[in-house]
Amino acid sequence: MVGSLTRRSAIALGGSALILPSRFAIAQADNRPSITVAVQKISNTNLLDVLREQSNVGERIFFSSIWESLIGKNWTGNLEPVPGLATEWKRIDDRTVELKLRQGVKFHNGDELTAEDVVFSFGKERMFGDTKPSAGKTISADFTVGGGRASKELPAEVPAVARRAWPALLGIEVVDKYTVRFVNGTPDVTLEGRISRFGSEIMNRRAFEEAKTYSDWASKPVTTGPYRVAEYRPDVSLLLEAHDEYWGGRPPLKSIRFVEVPETASRINGLLSGQYQFACDIPPDQIAQIEKNPAFEVQGGTILNHRLTVFDKNHPQLVNPLVRRAMTHSIDRQAIVDSLWAGRTSIPKGLQWPYYGDMFIADWSVPAFDLKVAKDLVKQSGYKGDPIPYRLLNNYYTNQTATAQILVEMWKEAGLNVEIQVKENWQQILERTPTRAVRDWSNSAPFNDPVSSLVSQHGPNGQQQQVGEWTNDELNKLSVELETSTDRARRKAAFRRMLEIAEREDPAYTVLHQNATFTAKPKALAWKASPAFAMDFRAENWGGRS
Repeated sequence: MVGSLTRRSAIALGGSALILPSRFAIAQADNRPSITVAVQKISNTNLLDVLREQSNVGERIFFSSIWESLIGKNWTGNLEPVPGLATEWKRIDDRTVELKLRQGVKFHNGDELTAEDVVFSFGKERMFGDTKPSAGKTISADFTVGGGRASKELPAEVPAVARRAWPALLGIEVVDKYTVRFVNGTPDVTLEGRISRFGSEIMNRRAFEEAKTYSDWASKPVTTGPYRVAEYRPDVSLLLEAHDEYWGGRPPLKSIRFVEVPETASRINGLLSGQYQFACDIPPDQIAQIEKNPAFEVQGGTILNHRLTVFDKNHPQLVNPLVRRAMTHSIDRQAIVDSLWAGRTSIPKGLQWPYYGDMFIADWSVPAFDLKVAKDLVKQSGYKGDPIPYRLLNNYYTNQTATAQILVEMWKEAGLNVEIQVKENWQQILERTPTRAVRDWSNSAPFNDPVSSLVSQHGPNGQQQQVGEWTNDELNKLSVELETSTDRARRKAAFRRMLEIAEREDPAYTVLHQNATFTAKPKALAWKASPAFAMDFRAENWGGRS
């Protein structure tokens, strides 16, 4: 508005000489701070597509800075659903949800958000490729780094992840310019949760169509968030700049720079020296040392994410479920929590969270630590002591290497010969070779129902089955029931049986502990950590200075 008034004034005065200094002064008057955030990793895939980068590190840079969904989350509250790019929504029937779009929302390229962008965001070209709405059929996919696409063809992982999130979505109906309906092929009591989940965010249609390749677009996606991508240097840094037409108000920061600093000590030293304003992924044993300096504090705690050990049941030493069961009973989880986490996290009741409400199985537990049981299972299995490979990243997860070393010793006590193999990236971790047997992972709950975790991550189109590590026919059938049934009691019974299969009878994984994340910063910066990996730098969560 200022610019247009200035131009009209210039014309009225017969020239622009009197006006340009004023315009120049306004352009230079941006005194908002810029900050630098030190992270151990920016993106595992070296791309910025939410359907490609389904990771803890991706969550940190995406939300709430770049990507936004129709139904949002209260990132500084309890992650409860809140209006996002939609102002309201209602159920039409068991298969249909209608949403009213927020009017006047501007994308980073200046386009207004309309129903057309929502339809495209959930369409074939951007999300599903040639996959069909189905239930219980696994879509094979392997993890790769980078886009590798010289065209608009989607990487195989994108439709695979899309069907993980939306197994039966038929499409989006346009009611009018600002009203859409999500239409599912089956009844689904979790549609609202799916709309709010990681991977259901909205993108600009024109920007995708104008990009030369998928990789070009995925390196600089055009979205609606308070900050837009200014420069991305894979494995080095990501620079975001303020999107001043943001619907939620002018962003409080001029720019945010995320830099990759793999070593914890380097992140901490950079923070204390003033090189960084935030240092992420701080191990609990470093918190006291940082806070000895009264100018700094560490925020954070447990989040809706659990650390797991995951099994490839196709490996010769793990084909027999008795060996995997022995591994689950060999683990003294409390010792790990006490020694590596200073008691700042806890052992959950399996792959679930209390925020599931009436779907939470309160009397469930992880396999008990019992060396006698573990040794008996090893003996029954006929295991002869052959090596069991354990693929490991060097502290991608906080305390990952130390945890792995402890686990190997615990398994050794039970008579299991587990050997660590350090890998450089996730592509090497998931590569389908004869040495794939045990690996680390973490699982989140994007919304408050077990289909968001157990089904999404270990069901027919969960990552574990898509990469060919594990499958179970009964669990797959129960996954479909959990996704399509509207009977709450029946759904809960199905969920309990799925936990029995995946955690006890035919272990796909074993839960180690609830995850926690800690972020260090100067006390002078008035900012609050989310109960998630996400970092909220919107106006309502920034009252600091740098």
